[in-house]
Amino acid sequence: MANYYSDHPEIAFHLNNPLMERIVELKEKFYADKDKYDDAPVDLGDAIENYKKILDITGDVAANIIAPNAEDVDLEGPHLENGRMIYASKTYENLDATRKAGLWGISMPRRYGGLNIPNAVFSMLSEVISAADAGFQNIWSLQSCIDTLYEFADEDQRQRYIPRICAGEGMSMDLTEPDAGSDLQRVMLKATFDEKENCWRLNGVKRFITNGDSDIHLVLARSEEGTKDGRGLSMFIYDKRNGGVDVRHIEHKLGIHGSPTCELTYKNAKAELCGSTRLGLIKYVMALMNGARLGIAAQSVGVEQEAYNEALAYAKERQQFGEKIINFPAVYDMLSRMKAKLDAGRSLLYETACYVDIYKALEDIERDRKLTPEEKKELKKYQRLADAFTPMAKGMNSEYANQNAYDAISVHGGSGFIMEYKSQRLFRDARIFSIYEGTTQLQVVAAIRYISNGTMLNNIKEMLETVDAGEQFASLKSRVEKLIPVYEDALNYAKGLDNQAAFDFLARRLYDMTCELVMSLLIIRDAAKAPELFGKSANVYVRMTEEDVLGKSAYIKAFTVNDLESFKAAEAEAEA
Repeated sequence: MANYYSDHPEIAFHLNNPLMERIVELKEKFYADKDKYDDAPVDLGDAIENYKKILDITGDVAANIIAPNAEDVDLEGPHLENGRMIYASKTYENLDATRKAGLWGISMPRRYGGLNIPNAVFSMLSEVISAADAGFQNIWSLQSCIDTLYEFADEDQRQRYIPRICAGEGMSMDLTEPDAGSDLQRVMLKATFDEKENCWRLNGVKRFITNGDSDIHLVLARSEEGTKDGRGLSMFIYDKRNGGVDVRHIEHKLGIHGSPTCELTYKNAKAELCGSTRLGLIKYVMALMNGARLGIAAQSVGVEQEAYNEALAYAKERQQFGEKIINFPAVYDMLSRMKAKLDAGRSLLYETACYVDIYKALEDIERDRKLTPEEKKELKKYQRLADAFTPMAKGMNSEYANQNAYDAISVHGGSGFIMEYKSQRLFRDARIFSIYEGTTQLQVVAAIRYISNGTMLNNIKEMLETVDAGEQFASLKSRVEKLIPVYEDALNYAKGLDNQAAFDFLARRLYDMTCELVMSLLIIRDAAKAPELFGKSANVYVRMTEEDVLGKSAYIKAFTVNDLESFKAAEAEAEA
């Protein structure tokens, strides 16, 4: 019987991340729950066994319920009835299965009915569900919005809302508007305080809202009259039970058909403030978006895996000129690159998730007591790492998902273009990953300051010192080491141009090089520990990195400020 977790031992490998012991210790608050709850672990080994059990349950549900339903969901999609969104019929089966399996409230403390699972393991669950159906993963993974409510809401709000999510109610984050996409400072949905009813009222329109007819919404709205920037925005909680919000339209999308994308109209909708006024965008949405971006990275890895699975299975069966096509160099070159991207991207995802886990767990502990000086230092260290790595994990994996889905179609040839084959759905689903929750270009913007100020260069050098490649992969590590001065020279050259427009133009190349060096060192580390799983991918990925770093370095070092005019001229000609 298929299982989307146990069929891929590469996932379980990452439960052995060197940081996992510290993560579990902090998440479990030094195992404080062990005498209060039967399901609370007593030590690290017990916790890991618990994680494996829930991953195995999820893998079974994904393979035997969600995946078989995916085609029907893709064909039917959600629809609109009297201002309400109705899911595709098989989506209700998926929701029922995940609720019965206890796959809600994953990250929440046990006192609210949650499972108290670390973000790294939540990301594994997201990957597994995404491999089965990326559209359903959107609906299911939006439960992570509750993390923001847990962090910033008051205790009364936590008690009222968190148990509902743990029981399987859905969430959405209502941020974007017709005139405010990536530029959320332009949000104009109006929030006014109703003195008579002692509540807030919301009026306006939200657009492109994933799972927009959910039970509980986190809403970004303008609470300060006369303001036009982010300082006038606050975060609100809207409960669907109170009414006042209708679905005006459901978007007809290229992919992820099972995930409803809604336009909402707020008409004097009753809401309550989450946290403090004026911090909606500056603080709360930033936390919400970082979590969402890691969720998209996990979603992307799931599709990377499934695209590779489809391509590999087809290549093993398809014959041309009397031979299986998997034996053709052009095909196995493509497959080896797909697998290398998958393994390296997954390693970056879980490394990033571990950084997030440590600093988030320390922040949670800080709600109960003062941190020691050592803990404060640890929190700052891992928060910086998480801030630097999150846009890399989201950007690179969303691009790799698109590339693997594209290559899966190529391996299938003409059959890949036929709707009866899964590869076309994976290709359609993947396209949004590098767009929503911040395009890849915006991930570059988020990451570039850590690149330009030398933070990532120092991280790469530190990784080089600490990664144990073993004897088998020492030569690969040496090859990566030789690339670092090449990268550093390119970075210094770009900065030395002393022209912001030129640096911005070159930023994507610097970003790619940075990510590839980091992932090369991570995949070498993994290969040294499990050569049977990652040895081939390490060899392939380092070669890909050499190809890219050397090529992009040459491009950057041949670039001058005057070259910008050539691109602008080309743009002008196109417009003419």
